[in-house]
Amino acid sequence: MRIFNKTNIDFVGKSAIAKFLSMALIIAGLASLVMKGGPELSIDFTGGTIAQLQFNNAVDVSELRSTLAENGFESSEIITFGSPNEVLIKTQFSGANSELESNLRTAIKSEFQVRRVESVGPKIGKELQSDALSAILLSLLLILVYISFRFDRFYAYGSVVALIHDVLITMGVFSLLSIEIDLTIVAAFLTIVGYSLNDTIVVFDRIRENVIKHARESLDTIVNISLNSTLGRTVVTSLTTFVVVLSLFLFGGEVIKNFAFALIVGIFVGTYSSIYVASPVMMYFEKKALAKK
Repeated sequence: MRIFNKTNIDFVGKSAIAKFLSMALIIAGLASLVMKGGPELSIDFTGGTIAQLQFNNAVDVSELRSTLAENGFESSEIITFGSPNEVLIKTQFSGANSELESNLRTAIKSEFQVRRVESVGPKIGKELQSDALSAILLSLLLILVYISFRFDRFYAYGSVVALIHDVLITMGVFSLLSIEIDLTIVAAFLTIVGYSLNDTIVVFDRIRENVIKHARESLDTIVNISLNSTLGRTVVTSLTTFVVVLSLFLFGGEVIKNFAFALIVGIFVGTYSSIYVASPVMMYFEKKALAKK
């Protein structure tokens, strides 16, 4: 299936504009993270309790939040869950589950059923933070090694810089929108890394083929030829994936909504970075090595 036939877009020539855009997005995200003292972490990482409550009637979330705040549940996060009469309450409460249920019944006058209560201790939360960071760093290291063997180290540098770019921008978007990061979002980050890497490898493989096929051309020309020849495949893959993830975001419910949103951001950023980040970084190191020779 071909959407674009024989395009001749000067991707390399527009890389300076793309660099400015990437830097602006990363700086905005990092500034938000610094001002907020880091990403907003869910109780998966900080410790606390999640309670899923089902009421007989529809719930006014703002009124429920005020009621809980007046009864010792300050800074609780409340979201509707599945239906208007079912809510998910995330609180920093660290006592026994039975004590939490008793306190909730004292605070809330309406009748409700407790569908689920889950607790995470602060020690476990710290361990999860460390494990999540280790998982992301280890994946980047293994990718660096894999790309170095399959292509060369300059391609590996481009791949890893592009992946770091994708994760930083996605995390920055979450910080700017004040969305909490939980374990599902970490899973989304790793999914974004895999998606972006797959697209980057396709582009790099075509560049490697064209280096042999167009040996007399400059590296800039070869990269442009390669990006144009893979453009149709890139667009089709991104659009089909986006449709699936958008469906999850719109109809998947509250539990998976933030995960799907992270993937939506990741699809756009990952597609962009395979063209405007991975290839230019690879070219920079290749040209630098050639200049030394």
